[in-house]
Amino acid sequence: MTAANPINIAIAGFGWWGQHMAKRLKGNSKISVSAIIEPDEGKRAEIKSAGLAHLQSIDQALQDTTLDAVVLTTPNTMHEQQVVQIAQAGKHVFCEKPLGLTGDSAKRSVAACEKAGVVLGIGHERRYEPAMIKVREMIEDGSLGTVMHAEAAFSHDKLIAVPPGDWRTLKATAPAAGMTGMGIHLTDMYIAMFGRVSTVQALTAKRVLDWETGDVVTVQLKFEAGMTATLNAILYTPHFIRLHVFGSDAWVETRNDTHPDTPGGVAEMVVARTGQAHSTERFDWIDTVVINLEAFTDAINGVADYPYTHEQLIHNIEVLEAIEQSAETGQTVHLS
Repeated sequence: MTAANPINIAIAGFGWWGQHMAKRLKGNSKISVSAIIEPDEGKRAEIKSAGLAHLQSIDQALQDTTLDAVVLTTPNTMHEQQVVQIAQAGKHVFCEKPLGLTGDSAKRSVAACEKAGVVLGIGHERRYEPAMIKVREMIEDGSLGTVMHAEAAFSHDKLIAVPPGDWRTLKATAPAAGMTGMGIHLTDMYIAMFGRVSTVQALTAKRVLDWETGDVVTVQLKFEAGMTATLNAILYTPHFIRLHVFGSDAWVETRNDTHPDTPGGVAEMVVARTGQAHSTERFDWIDTVVINLEAFTDAINGVADYPYTHEQLIHNIEVLEAIEQSAETGQTVHLS
């Protein structure tokens, strides 16, 4: 395979996110969606009307010798078994977040991909946002001075119509309220910027939605590098994405107008320094979901390394597991 070759993928799952990916990848020069894997026969007509082939199982897809990779948009508890199955068949695999629900599960998925020599992609796209790239550069080049603390939020009300009892509402499949849907993106972003987490404290609450897992999560973190951070995710409030990093020389805050799946809007970045007027910069929305999938494609084609290390993928799930444990027990969890 050369850099000029588009890869052929099948998308497993045709819910909200699977449909979004199929729509956004239509006509992409690097990625061709060859089929949708969906066991729900009720979605067959919808898949066909989208001009896509319908397959009932991953087993069926893996028999296709023209298929390069499978993209998983399936329920959280299926991810490990499916990643391992796909890797063992010699296909590359892109897994929507979370990679797993325990650190050990994530380790098994990573080990299967390493053994098979296939690329493992992950559905975290915030690292590609221009504002996030700029903030990370400011941290790394010392523009902020010593990083003291950070605050992050990712909330929306896109899922409020999901009925109680759906897998997204249960502790066993979507622990710690909005963590597996939104908060996991924030811990990935923090790990990319600050490194490994050492200490976790978390709380969840049930305010409006009658969901077993709750509809609010708030987390306090300490990193091995010394800085602290907080994050929260709320499942019943208007869209809100924010990052604020406080340094000894300056602070920087970014806010996003739109969700990653919604074209339009801007991310506004404000920088403050003592004795100076605030400076403001705006970044137009870009399709970071597609950019991430194209980076996965580039890694398959040997054009560039995929910008998520296996260590980071595993550690993010270790942090998720610690957040779940802390929220359930009310105790601080120490990772190192």
